Amino acid sequence: MNRLARMEGSARILALVKFANVGLVLIWGFAVTFVFVRALPIAEFQSFLLLVAFGNFTISAEFGLTSIIYARLRQHWLGSGEAAADGGFRLEEMGVLFLFLGLLVAGATLILLGALAFGGLATDMPLLFLLFFLSACLNLPALLAKRALAAVDGNFLWEALDCGRRVVTIGLLLAILSGLDPRLSVALQLCVSLCVIGYAIGHVHRRLEMHRRHWLAFRVGGGHVRAHYLRDIGASAAFTLSDIIAYNAPYFTIAAATADPRPMLIFDFFFKMSRSLSMLVRAMVEAALPRITRAYHAGEKDRFRQLLARALGAAMIFAIGLAGVLLLFGDRLFAILFDRRAAIDRADIGLIILALAALTILCVSVYVQAALGRFGPLLARSLPFLVGALASAPLALLLWPERFDLAFLALYALTLIGVAALHLLSLRRLMRA
Repeated sequence: MNRLARMEGSARILALVKFANVGLVLIWGFAVTFVFVRALPIAEFQSFLLLVAFGNFTISAEFGLTSIIYARLRQHWLGSGEAAADGGFRLEEMGVLFLFLGLLVAGATLILLGALAFGGLATDMPLLFLLFFLSACLNLPALLAKRALAAVDGNFLWEALDCGRRVVTIGLLLAILSGLDPRLSVALQLCVSLCVIGYAIGHVHRRLEMHRRHWLAFRVGGGHVRAHYLRDIGASAAFTLSDIIAYNAPYFTIAAATADPRPMLIFDFFFKMSRSLSMLVRAMVEAALPRITRAYHAGEKDRFRQLLARALGAAMIFAIGLAGVLLLFGDRLFAILFDRRAAIDRADIGLIILALAALTILCVSVYVQAALGRFGPLLARSLPFLVGALASAPLALLLWPERFDLAFLALYALTLIGVAALHLLSLRRLMRA
């Protein structure tokens, strides 16, 4: 236990295990595309990409409640576990959140079943699609476990557990190429994830000294939520909904604008690069969050400014490194990833690099401000991103239909650059406050 505590307290060790986990998550994400683009016909794979987008939408549709729980539970934990006034964190909140996540998964699954039954999502493999969607939805309770453990200084434990889960699921995924039935592979991944997430939530239960009644006291927990932080929930929900539409809507607007698979594959490539970068940035920021949040809540302004500036600088190093990789190997990576079914040119790669640089600033701002519970300012910054993301595909089709892919990327990158500038202003005010 002492060794675990030392690992939890070391920012370097925590950063290393987080980066290892990020690496595994990235391998898993690319492996999904690498495996299924080979295992499915191209028409099925296009439907599969829409399923992935719907899964991403569902995962993000927890409306930032886990971020609220982190911010409140972190403040509660730093206060030596003492309840703060009437509006402080209550253990019953965990049960209410768990109920909400369960209802969200159930509702999204019903929507998916309807889409499969009535042809909204065309596929000859409905069971595979359903199993994959459910496995994706398990990231919701996984996110709850991660945020709760992080708030009570349990970052290392979660990352180590998740590393083990990722190794097993990657192996099961790659086994499809060796002849394992895809449905069996995904079903086994579901079982592995359930075991790991169950253990993590059990640890949170013990660490907070919870009782079974805390998980089931929905009336008490719900009443406390309504009475004391409904405004935060509203701002967080609107911000999260805006963000998930902005990030995922291009899959659907591109599909509506053209039947050519190349623009969607290029956007999917950008999306994978952005996910890769954002996960690296998140790992770095989360390793520093215990110190950042402690400095902020303790009123140590100089220390807070120093840590925030350091996080921004480190994040930009990641962006520069990824830009170098894309300039050198981007076209080959694209060809390998999509089984040479389309090609990407230097102009597309250049626009992707610009968009990723802007995204880096946006990610640092979102992760830090969400951890501090600043959901109102985040909402204000997300609305221009939403408008630009929704308008990019229709405007590209109107302005330059011959090079729709390039026009779309240019407009989407311009949107991200503008939003990044707004986030820089927000961070500047935060550091001066």
